[in-house]
Amino acid sequence: MKIQPDEISRIIQEKIKDHHYSVDVSEVGKVIEVGDGIARIYGLKNVMANELVLFKNDIYGMALNLEEDNVGCVILGNSTQIKEGDIVKRTKKIVQIPVGEELLGRIVNPLGLPLDKMGKIETKKTLPIERKALGVVQRQPVKEPLQTGLKAIDSMIPIGRGQRELVIGDRQTGKTTFAVDTIINQRDTDVYCIYVAIGQKRSTVAKVVEVLREHNAFDYTVIVSATASESPSIQYLAPYAGATIGEFFRDQGKHALVIYDDLSKHAIAYRQLSLLLRRPPGREAFPGDVFYLHSRLLERASKLNDELGGGSLTAIPIIETQANDISAYIPTNVISITDGQIYLDTKLFYSGIRPAINAGLSVSRVGGNAQLKAMKDVAGKLRMELAQFRELEAFAKFGAELDKETQKQLTRGYRLVEILKQNQYVPIPVEKQIITLFMAYNGYLDDLPLEIIPDVENEIFEMIDAEYKELSKKLLEPEGITEELKEKLHKFCKDVKSNFEHEIIQSSETEQAESEGK
Repeated sequence: MKIQPDEISRIIQEKIKDHHYSVDVSEVGKVIEVGDGIARIYGLKNVMANELVLFKNDIYGMALNLEEDNVGCVILGNSTQIKEGDIVKRTKKIVQIPVGEELLGRIVNPLGLPLDKMGKIETKKTLPIERKALGVVQRQPVKEPLQTGLKAIDSMIPIGRGQRELVIGDRQTGKTTFAVDTIINQRDTDVYCIYVAIGQKRSTVAKVVEVLREHNAFDYTVIVSATASESPSIQYLAPYAGATIGEFFRDQGKHALVIYDDLSKHAIAYRQLSLLLRRPPGREAFPGDVFYLHSRLLERASKLNDELGGGSLTAIPIIETQANDISAYIPTNVISITDGQIYLDTKLFYSGIRPAINAGLSVSRVGGNAQLKAMKDVAGKLRMELAQFRELEAFAKFGAELDKETQKQLTRGYRLVEILKQNQYVPIPVEKQIITLFMAYNGYLDDLPLEIIPDVENEIFEMIDAEYKELSKKLLEPEGITEELKEKLHKFCKDVKSNFEHEIIQSSETEQAESEGK
């Protein structure tokens, strides 16, 4: 008996009617080589740059090299568990990090996973780690100050919200201390802080966390930690993760400060990855795109226009030099990307001038526009005076006979240097800075012995808190120092100085005895 074709099709349809098949069509590849935190994969033809790929045991990787016959991936986890021949799946997701206010007061790794044993972080939003920087039309000029609480910075090298200001110097010159001081000074402001530790010792990161907790500055800070014990791939991702967390606050119309400590180690981690991925080495064995590595990161710092909420992301990258060589490859790269640099000098540091800021080599290219009017009135010529003082000081060391005007200039210079010294983790409100600098700049400290300058400064702060709070508040107003305010400031300076009459008399008697002895 012959079966008709329509009967065959009816029988097949009846057989498959009650079956539901689900076919896994996810794109897969095979590991052909693995080692040193790098895996080469055959397959994954449609994989995207920076896409997450999934190895076995829930270990993730990131596709960096998209070549004709294989894909070069960096492994974001323990590479010893991956073997040749293992299956790798595409996730079709670019590397992302959870963002939100839930991260504040937490220590996370560059993938957003908690490192502080305080439980899981539940956030509502994730953003890609790599994001294109906003265009010029979406920005506005930097015009609001970001106070660091350091007299030498806020007076001579001011930083504005949305600026990129480089901190550069040898190891052990106070770069991290500067960063921590700046975070502490944001305590009573609306600025959220992100501290990114790249290639630091775990003990260093622990110390930073301890200091921030001690000064009640941890609740508005996120620590992104990629310490020296982490793989180069994790260290490579860290600053981009910090920028993404900061951009979340900026896009909400808020203000954020992100500190990259430090980008020298970031460049070294990227060099390791590039050489392992067999990219061609260039100068000092860095790959050709090492400039782009940092420029695309720092370009993300910006002050948004009012239509987008007026939020800002300020970036303070740190670069470590060797033997004060700021003309090396990575330092010159980052200097050319940023809007100015704060140069910390080893000689100044060891001579007791802390923060050890070299006023001659330091510059802020936009911060002056964001500086308070009163601070500009007081400290307008401070950098020039300090630079002239350094020249005169060097000249005076030859033992040359100096005229009275030069001696007067040297006396003023020594007192300016003394008044700009500051202890670590003690940021000073800007109104107190202005009054202190006004007193020094107008010669009220010239006849006081150098050793009592710290006592005079303490007296200034105590008197402001006790009797002159209204005067200090007026200095924050946009008018700056008016004639009326100037008179009040002169009166204040005389009141402070009157408490040190005994020291002035003693000092003049000592000078007279010395001159008679000669």
